[in-house]
Formats: sequence, C-alpha cells, structure tokens
Amino acid sequence: MSDGDGWVTLPDGSRRWGRFGSAGLLLRAPGQRSGPSGRVLMQHRAVGSHQGGTWGVPGGARNSDESPLQAALREFAEEVSGDPGAFELIGLHRQEHAVWRYDTVLARTASGGRLEAANWESDEVRWVGVGEVAGLRLLPAFGRTWPLLREALGRRLALDVDAATVLPDESPAALERLRDDLSELAASGVAAEALPDGFAEAGLHLWFPRISLLVGAAAPVPAPAPGVEVVRARPGAAVGAPGQDAADGVRTDTLLVTGGDGTERGGAATVPPAWLAEAGVLSNAVEGVRGAAEG
Repeated sequence: MSDGDGWVTLPDGSRRWGRFGSAGLLLRAPGQRSGPSGRVLMQHRAVGSHQGGTWGVPGGARNSDESPLQAALREFAEEVSGDPGAFELIGLHRQEHAVWRYDTVLARTASGGRLEAANWESDEVRWVGVGEVAGLRLLPAFGRTWPLLREALGRRLALDVDAATVLPDESPAALERLRDDLSELAASGVAAEALPDGFAEAGLHLWFPRISLLVGAAAPVPAPAPGVEVVRARPGAAVGAPGQDAADGVRTDTLLVTGGDGTERGGAATVPPAWLAEAGVLSNAVEGVRGAAEG
C-alpha cells in the first residue's frame, strides 16, 4: 500500500481519493480518421472503482515523495499496457479544492499505437477523437475542465535563449552551465504566473517548454542536453521563432530571452535576461542575470 492511498473529505462533504492529492496523464496523438485535432487516450473506469462507469484519464493518488508529474507517469504505467512512444510534455493543469488537488499533466506522442488496460481499475482504455470526447459519459470533474484542456492540447511553449545577451561571455564552460540550468527548467517547467501578461493564455498552471539555446556565430556549440536544443544563430537572421499553426495543428507560443527593449522580435515575445532569475534559472555562469535581478 502506498502512503498516498486514502480518502480526503472536501469542505462540501464529498470525498476524493489521495491523501496528498491525485494526478493523471492526458495524452494526445495524431488524428488519422479522427480529424486534424487528433486523439486522446481515455480510460473507462471500472464499475467497482470510484465514480466507476465514467470516462477520464489514467491517474490516481500521489505519494508524499512524488511530484505531480512523477505521480501521473507512474499511474499511467500502472494502468496502461503497451508502448505509448516518447512523450512531449505540454504542461499541467491544477484543480484546487482547499484540502485536496488534482493535477492533470498534458502530453503529446507521435505514436498513437495500440494500448490496453493493465489492471482492474479500467474496463477499457481507448483512443478517442478530440471532437468525440464531450459525447462520452465523463467523470464530472474532468468534464468541467475538458474545454480548457482541449484548447491547451493544441498549444506549445517554446523558449529561445539568446546566449550572447544572457552571458557575460560565451566561453565553453559558461555555455555548458547555462545549458544545464535550462535543462533543469525544461524538466521542472515554467509557472504560468512567471510568463508575461497575456502570453500563452490556455489556463495551464505550469508549462514544459521546448527550449533552444542560441549561440553566436563564433561561439563554441556545446552538445544538447535533455530538453535543450543548441542552435547556432545565423548572422543577420531574426532571433526567435514565430508563433504559428503547425502542420500537426499545434500552435507554438515563442518567448525569447534576450537583451534589448522588450518589444516583439521575429514573431516572438521578449523578456530580459533577468527573467531567467524569476523562472529559477541561475548559476555562476549567469552573472549578468544575477546582477540584473538584484539591482
């Protein structure tokens, strides 16, 4: 028995499972015959389970030593059999109930292969077209958040970091330390409240960004790290990738960390290097960021 197993009574008298809250994974795959909006993996809850007979996402109680992401991935592995392919994390939505919360982790996979129920908690797991989800008998809490989640499934946060304006110099050691800090940020996510007002508004509480470290034409190019692509900026090219509707129906909202006047560049919203301090990215490599944050 896990230490998270147990009931919590909400102020309205209803009960929720998970002494430390619960978490689940909402996974999106490409469309096929289900249309350009893609498909999501839905779980038909077994009749003997809490609110059985309804449809939701694989998930369950979070243990005291787990993050919501860790709990969602563990529960998915326990309840779903088969290979879902590599995930691209999108973000996290949180339902707060004063004494309990449910975290929905959103992710994408290019696979969309056959998956099956792995234990008694599910009568079935099935890929369902995004446009067909609302027609299912949904778990009430999931049904209330589904419109917001549906929109967020089609969004992506890209974070482009202009190393030349962030670092005091683009030495190999400084670039590698910045890359490693950004890799940690890719894994832990960016809080929505840290983003500029009006940017990436999709109702999520946390975003897992796709990060590009942009290095100068004469600078050394360190190897990539998990969650971080290292790109040599082309002389004269606009820094920052424009937000647009991609072929897979996913809109990319690009945030560029760079020096300058803070205006939009190349279709990307910009923030100064000091923003990295607010987002929790600081190391000895980023002396300019530390000075700006403390000044």
